[in-house]
Amino acid sequence: MPQVIEWKNPGAEDILWRYPNEEITWGAQLIVHEYEVAVFFRDGKAYDLFGAGRHTLTTLNLPLITGLLSRIAGYSEKPFKATVIFVSTKVFAGKYGTKAQTTELAPLQVHGGFWFKVESPPLFVNEVVGGQKAYSTEDVNNYLRGFLNEKIIDELSHYDLVTVFTRLDETSMVVKNTILDYFKRIGLELTDLRFEGIDTTPEYRERLFWLKSGRAAPSEVLRMETIKKAAEELGKSTGGAALGAGMMLIPQVMTPTGPAPAPAAALVICPKCNAKIPATSKFCPECGTPITPPSSGLTKCPKCGKMIPSTSKFCPECGEKV
Repeated sequence: MPQVIEWKNPGAEDILWRYPNEEITWGAQLIVHEYEVAVFFRDGKAYDLFGAGRHTLTTLNLPLITGLLSRIAGYSEKPFKATVIFVSTKVFAGKYGTKAQTTELAPLQVHGGFWFKVESPPLFVNEVVGGQKAYSTEDVNNYLRGFLNEKIIDELSHYDLVTVFTRLDETSMVVKNTILDYFKRIGLELTDLRFEGIDTTPEYRERLFWLKSGRAAPSEVLRMETIKKAAEELGKSTGGAALGAGMMLIPQVMTPTGPAPAPAAALVICPKCNAKIPATSKFCPECGTPITPPSSGLTKCPKCGKMIPSTSKFCPECGEKV
């Protein structure tokens, strides 16, 4: 009875299967089902390829293997050694998940899914089965997942925190295109890749909120975080009894280096040229306009022009710092 080589009852998630017997007899029956191909593999290299159908193995339909065997000294037409790798050509879904960080070293946790299929079985067998020793579906999945995680970590490291979260579609497209090129080089077609979840730590979530809201510049956010950390460390080292004395240090952190700015209440806005001038001025030192002290306690916002209380540190209409 001739030898029968067949992948029986493959699972829905099975990408490939290796026929366990490497002793192949001439005249053996090779059965390949729909959405499968069979690749003859030997010495780390793919040789002859068979599509769907029943094939009787002869020297005529195994030209590459036959050519190899003819060059082997002492070979006779007896059973020859080769590995038959069955490869499914269906579309498969995979999962990935990893930790990454942004340009400002903000930690990220990302996960998602990807969809792929084997486009070039000989190239896939050469690069993944031969090159990575991935002889099972689990081996292939582990290899692809590890590769995806590595590429995602590398790509996200080129973006800042706000870009990652506000331009996620664009970021995922760049990642997809990067991986698409590599998949082609190993015989795969990446049909889709999606970010299904992305998050950071509570501290960086708070920073992201302030940056996205536009209420604070990056330097202001960093200063607020420094103040917060300083207060926390102060509380740990001094205890509640010394908290009053410790709080005296906080304004030093809040104040940028250099000369201290004049108090907001000591300045008014010139009604003609909008220059900031001392409240005691009788004439504007910039344009010479007579200055009448405001009797209503109001002053003009330098950005939106609204009249606001002269003691305001920020405009209640547009948020401009006064």
